[in-house]
Amino acid sequence: MIIEVFPSGQLRWRTNTFRCALGRGGVTKTKVEGDGATPVGRFPLRRLHVRADRLPEIATSLPHRAIRRTDGWCDDPAELSYNQLIQLPFFGSHEAMWRADGLYDLVVEIGYNDDPPKPGLGSAIFMHVAKPGYQPTDGCVALALQDLKSLLAEMTPSTEIEIHASG
Repeated sequence: MIIEVFPSGQLRWRTNTFRCALGRGGVTKTKVEGDGATPVGRFPLRRLHVRADRLPEIATSLPHRAIRRTDGWCDDPAELSYNQLIQLPFFGSHEAMWRADGLYDLVVEIGYNDDPPKPGLGSAIFMHVAKPGYQPTDGCVALALQDLKSLLAEMTPSTEIEIHASG
């Protein structure tokens, strides 16, 4: 099954349509690190990361793991661990996965630029919890917590996400 995402901020799954936030740079076919854009294309969903201290029971058949306080994600194109989960402390550019604001209480890795990662083509492209008012992301797809939980309950390891350039 395919989750479809449209530049208008709509996500379609089966017969449901959800509101979502996309990158502040819009959607792009030519993603580069730091542009704030959401990449166009069809991608696998690799793994779910969960703040188990906040959400101990999540229904999903996706591979999943609990986020640890020392988890980070490398967004430094000069590092060998670019676009990969890393452990903190880490001295290259990165973002913390353990966040106080709740945006990463549920984080689905979108399989963009990861097999293998190519430096500078973008990193940390996730599906995660949206900010209030669906403020733009740095390139991710973000949904209301309840909407994301309902998607996770129906996703399988073969579910893919397709981010459209138009429509």
